[in-house]
Amino acid sequence: MKSKATLEDAEVDQILATASAHAMANHWAVSIAVCDDGGHLLGLRRLDGAAPISAYICAEKARTSALGRRESRIYEEVINGGRTSFLSAPLLQGMLEGGVPIMIDGHCVGAVGVSGVKSEQDAEIARAGIATLA
Repeated sequence: MKSKATLEDAEVDQILATASAHAMANHWAVSIAVCDDGGHLLGLRRLDGAAPISAYICAEKARTSALGRRESRIYEEVINGGRTSFLSAPLLQGMLEGGVPIMIDGHCVGAVGVSGVKSEQDAEIARAGIATLA
C-alpha cells in the first residue's frame, strides 16, 4: 500500500492567501478554489469585484484539474484542436485554462482553480498559490 500527502486546512488557507495576494497585487478581481484529489471543494475565496459566476467556474476548473491530474487547459486545447466530442466527458465542466493540479512526490493531492481574468493570468494565480507549498 502506498502513502501520499493530503491537503489540510493550513495548506488550503496558505494557498488561498498566497493566490489572493498575487491577484490583489496585480489588481485582478478573481475567485479562487482549492479542492482535494477527488475534486471536492476544500476552500473558496471570491475577491472584491469578482463576478459571481467566477466562483462557480473556478471550482469547476479545480475539479477538472484534480480529476484529470493535469492542467485544465489541456482539455481546452484538445477541444480547440477539433475533438469536440470531449465536451461530453462526464464530470468535467471546467475545461478552460486556470485549473492547476497540486502534485506532491508525483501524486496529485488536489488542484487550484481561478477565474476572473485572462486564462493565462488565472493559471498564473493558481501556480502562485501552489508554489507556497514548496
